[in-house]
Parts: sequence; C-alpha cells; structure tokens
Amino acid sequence: MSQSHQQPALSKCPGCEEPPAAGDLFCGACGYDLSAVPDRPHDRPTMAITVPPDTAEASAVPGASEASAVPGASEASAVPGAEAVRWPAAAETDSSDVPAPVHRPSDLPGTDSGGRPLAAEREQTREPGPAAEPGAAVGQDAASGKEFAAAGRGPEPVGGPEPAAAPGTSAAPVRRDDPAEPGGAEHSGDFAPAAPDPRTAEHAAAAAAPVAGGKVCVACRSGRVDPDGYCENCGHAQPRERDHMEQELGSVAAVSDRGLRHHRNEDSFAVSSTALPDGSPAVVAIVCDGVSSASRPDEASAAAANAANESLLESLARGTHPQQAMHEAIVAASDAVNALAQEPAGAMEHDAHRHQNAPACTLVGAVMAGELLIVGWVGDSRAYWVPEDRTQPTARLTEDDSWAAQMVAAGLMNEAEAYADERAHAITGWLGADAYELEPHTAAFKPDRSGLVVVCTDGLWNYAESAEEMAAAVPADAQERPLRGAQVLVGHALDGGGHDNVTVALLPFAVRPQGAGSACETV
Repeated sequence: MSQSHQQPALSKCPGCEEPPAAGDLFCGACGYDLSAVPDRPHDRPTMAITVPPDTAEASAVPGASEASAVPGASEASAVPGAEAVRWPAAAETDSSDVPAPVHRPSDLPGTDSGGRPLAAEREQTREPGPAAEPGAAVGQDAASGKEFAAAGRGPEPVGGPEPAAAPGTSAAPVRRDDPAEPGGAEHSGDFAPAAPDPRTAEHAAAAAAPVAGGKVCVACRSGRVDPDGYCENCGHAQPRERDHMEQELGSVAAVSDRGLRHHRNEDSFAVSSTALPDGSPAVVAIVCDGVSSASRPDEASAAAANAANESLLESLARGTHPQQAMHEAIVAASDAVNALAQEPAGAMEHDAHRHQNAPACTLVGAVMAGELLIVGWVGDSRAYWVPEDRTQPTARLTEDDSWAAQMVAAGLMNEAEAYADERAHAITGWLGADAYELEPHTAAFKPDRSGLVVVCTDGLWNYAESAEEMAAAVPADAQERPLRGAQVLVGHALDGGGHDNVTVALLPFAVRPQGAGSACETV
C-alpha cells in the first residue's frame, strides 16, 4: 500500500504568489503544481559574503537602487583584517611592442573584493602625483602619429608622474585618474591613451598619413605591413595585389583569381601586342601556374610569364618566325625560373612552410600573327579552340605533361580512367632548376574560320575538361567581349568550387571563311 507524501502548508503559490485553498494540489489562479514544491529550507538561500557591515550600503553599484545591495549582510560576514586591493601596474608594451592601453579601476563602476567602492579605495591607497611641468618635452607615437608627453609614455605605477598635454591642444575627454591636489587647484589628470581610438578624428588623420617604410594596414589604418603581408600592429592579413587581376589589351584579355581554397594566387599571366616587320599586328598571351609543392611558386610563375612575354615581343618585332619565337620564349622563361633557385637562402625565409626545393611552374602561351596561330607549352596548362560557329567542332590544342596523359598515350588506360586516378595531375614536365629535361612543345595552326583561343590553367579546365565542356562554358559574346568572357569563365570555376587558382586568357581570332574544313589546320 503506497502512501502519499504530506506536503507542508503553503502561505502563497510559488508561481503567482496567490494564497492557495486548503488541500489544493494545484493553484486555482495559475495552475502551479503545489505537490512539486520541495520542503521549506531551514536557512536563507542567499548570504552576504565578505561584505563588512560598515560598507554594506556602499557595496551597491553606483546609480542602482537600494534594493540592489546584497541582502542579509551581518557582522559575521566581514573578513577580519581584510586589506584593500592594490592594482598592479600594467605592462608598458604588448606582444607586438606597441604601447598597451591602460585600464584602471575607475574605468568601470563596482566594488573591490573587500566590498569597498573602487573610487573610495583609490583615494585611500593612492597619493596624488605632481602636475606636469609646463615645458615638458613632447614626443610622437611612431605607430599612430599622436603626440604624447615625455613623462607620460606608457602606464605609470601608482603615484607616478602625470603626462603633460601637448601645447596648443585641448584635453581629450578621458576619465580623471587622480583626485584633486590637496590644498590647491584641481588639475586635470588626463592621460594620452597608449593606442589610438579608431573612432576618433585624430586616428582618422593618422591613418591618412603614410607609415614610414611600408604600406598602411587596411584594418587598423595605423600599423605597418610586413613583407609577409600581415600588419605588425594588429596582425591582420592584407589583401594581395595578385588575389584578383584583370587586363584587357585590344583584342586580348585575361583574368586571374586566387580561388576559394588557396591562401594566395600562384598563377600569373602576361598579355601584349606588337607589330611584325611588315606592319601586321601580333597578339601574345602567356599563362603560368606555379607548382604548389615547390618553393616560391608565385615568384616562379611571375618570372616565367614576364620573361616569355618580353622574349616574344623582341623576337616577333625583328621578324623571327612565330613558332621559333615561341620556342625561344619558353627557353627564356625556363632560364628566369632557374635563376630563382640560385638566389641566397635568405630569400626563402618568408616562405618557410614550403619545402626548400627549386621554384617551378608550368607555362602555356598563344601567339596570333598573320594567318597563323602558334601555341607553346610545358606542363599541364592548356589551350582550347572554340569556333565562333558553335555548330563546328571544338579542339584542344595542347597535350598535358602529366601522369594521366602518359598512361593514355601508352594505351594503359583510357582518358576517363586515367584522370580518375589520384596521380592524374602529377606533372612530368615543368620549368625549374630541378626539371629532368626541358622539352618545349610548340604547334602552329592556320584556322580556316573565326574562333576563340582559350588559354588557361588547370584551375579552370578541371571544371570544363573536354573541348565540348569548355565551349559550353564560354559565353556566346566572348568573341566581341573577351574580358567579360574571361570573367564568366573564372566565375564558372569559382561556382564549381574554386579549389585552385584560376587564370584564363581569351584571344579572338578573326578570319574570312575559306570553305569547309577542320577548325584548325596544323602547319
């Protein structure tokens, strides 16, 4: 036989504080379950802890009502012999060697661990400091450009000297840190903040002034940017110039983007135009992809693109055959990348997370000169032909120097099987001092119809691998608007995931129709 637990009589409902009727199991006003009320405790649930009886009233937060004081304070709650808390002096600089801001007890209302108001505690423990001399020397903070008094640089210990205001400047609206001088006129006690407040006009003016010896941080607007691209003041990573690049030059345009997964852009490109000896135009596009497993791949791709472009412009202007000019340009690019490996080891200090092997990159280029289209490459960057009439066949103009391409060429795998393998993108040819042997590939074509040449890195063709897929990704108006077409193709790769850097150059090729035939006739 079970027995019900006898509940204690309640004077009021715990939920709505209405008096319940005798014997009710639920409150008639709010429905509170009175049977769930625990036994009445034998002591009060709150007790005053370490609050001396003579300061119980003063322990309330300034400005709060009397009800906010801790209830139940008694003489037994005081701690015998309790001493006032002494605040330690703050460090003069933080981990970045920048003067640290000072936070003093008076900055926040409240009480110390002894229950005393902070203001009262400060008056008992701190002696008023001497006022700054009128002629005190005034210096300048190197990080922010703000003037400060020589006696007030950094936090001072309790009782230390006060900083002098800069001549001709008004006092900043900061809180007083000292009580009035006994027996004399009350001095201001203001101090210059150790770091500039970004919300003040003074800080905005300091941001407008250039930092000596470097760029200004885009985040704090006062720190200097170190060679690694980080602010020496706040540590914020700065946007790099190469994160996104675009260039349009007449009938050729290129776009390069860092992508969504890489911390920097290791691709590079160069587009240019010149005139052949007969006065006809020649257009050049070079695209390079840094090998991420090598040291300084971003420098390697930039050096290769610039060297190849300059070599082509020089060779074409003096009448060298475009295909021979392309071969010489690849050799020049290789020499430029090899030279990076000969630089002293100190050049790699900013890239310590990379293996200390030779800088390397891939290269693909295209030249339109007269009626010829010349392509050259080393590595797995590609060139595609997309005809203006999309009903005509498209073509891939290059063959990868990669493990997958070797397997297909040897007949060991079909293309789908080879590129599905995890070793597919392991390149077998590249530009760099540790390359097995430089084998520049060049090919000459004589298109019989107008079309578009797409020169790109694997950051794009990974999302449009076949010639048909690439043609489908190219917008219909890319022939007339190559820059917009390149932007659309980069967006296609980013929408697909942007796992790699993305670079693409578009070269419209216009010819008069010469009858039916293949898209490109190899010379």
